[in-house]
Amino acid sequence: MNMYRKFTFEVGENYHIYHRGNGKQEIFLEDADYSRFIILLYLSNSVTPIHLSDFRGKNFSEFFEIPIREKLVNIGAYCLMPNHYHLLLTPIKEGGVSLFISKLATAYAMYFKIKYKRSGSIFEGPFRAKHLNTDEYLRYIFAYIHLNPVKIKIGQEDWAEKIIPNVKIAKQFLQKYRFSSYLDYTDKKRVIGKILNKGAFPEYFDTVKDFESYTNDWIMYSSEEDESPPIVKDSP
Repeated sequence: MNMYRKFTFEVGENYHIYHRGNGKQEIFLEDADYSRFIILLYLSNSVTPIHLSDFRGKNFSEFFEIPIREKLVNIGAYCLMPNHYHLLLTPIKEGGVSLFISKLATAYAMYFKIKYKRSGSIFEGPFRAKHLNTDEYLRYIFAYIHLNPVKIKIGQEDWAEKIIPNVKIAKQFLQKYRFSSYLDYTDKKRVIGKILNKGAFPEYFDTVKDFESYTNDWIMYSSEEDESPPIVKDSP
């Protein structure tokens, strides 16, 4: 059991995974880094080992044509930010979460160190995890993960104060942000949609309209709970 959590990962349960750069350093410095991590989200979710040589000669979309026969976890949502990432996972196999994150972090760290000639740890200690033990908590984290990119647009200070000055701008930014699963719920033709297994999670959103309505409600939501989504200061 990790010092950051007082539980063990159980097959079929839902978890919010969070991992940031060592010393809050940025772990994605350009678009190619985000793309590599997204590929690894797909390929790491397998009992099959990953080799850097597997990346030679393939374009981005070709990686998602590789069949994954034995997955470790189901992924319901993800978001990559400049210095951290968020995942919504449920393990399929015993030890699946830890093995998946280990493969993901190791493969990405190797890539990052070679590319940028870095040494030492890329990530800050063990990954953090929270057990989403209620349906309400699961729904909240699903929204929180997808709303995280808004802090890039509005700034860390407003995000910390749970304020979104302009809802329209926030929504437009989310709809253009390519490094989360938000677009996989609004555009079902995205090739990287294969990363997700939506069927393993509750059917909150039967249509694209339902999903967009739900996230819009959370943008407008205010709460006193820690890490709650920010609230709107002045609606347009």
